[in-house]
Amino acid sequence: MTNLELFQTFVAPAIFISAAGLLVLSINVRLMGIVTRLRAFHKEKHTAKMAGKKQEVLILQAQIKSIENRATKIKNAFFCTLLGIAGTMITCLALGLTLYVPQAFVVATLIFVLSLLSMLVGMFFYVSEVAIGLSSEREEEQLYELMDVMSESAPSSFYSEK
Repeated sequence: MTNLELFQTFVAPAIFISAAGLLVLSINVRLMGIVTRLRAFHKEKHTAKMAGKKQEVLILQAQIKSIENRATKIKNAFFCTLLGIAGTMITCLALGLTLYVPQAFVVATLIFVLSLLSMLVGMFFYVSEVAIGLSSEREEEQLYELMDVMSESAPSSFYSEK
């Protein structure tokens, strides 16, 4: 392999790493939003529990479970994408070794393919979370409407019981 061919081979993983970095940034922003929302739900649940609002606690617990499922999908997307980035970095190192050990090209190719597959799996997790993101928001809106109806129809003594 000539130096020009080796340089051309280095370019693909380098561009790939930049694109993957933007993807990781996007996933991270989504994860932080989910974590922030999860913390808010936990606080609301605690407040409702302290106020003796048992029905509201149950409703919030269901919403927390839904948000936790979304957070798991995003965590998996994040992990797979980072694994893919690490693999492309290892690919670059293996390509550098081809100057001294020509057989390293086969290893580099295998690692690069595995890295692409890892990122593809990460994308599937990301897309599945994005697909349920809006439905989760609608579910949350329905739960708040239900809590409003319950608080309007229930006597005040109902909520003061512990």
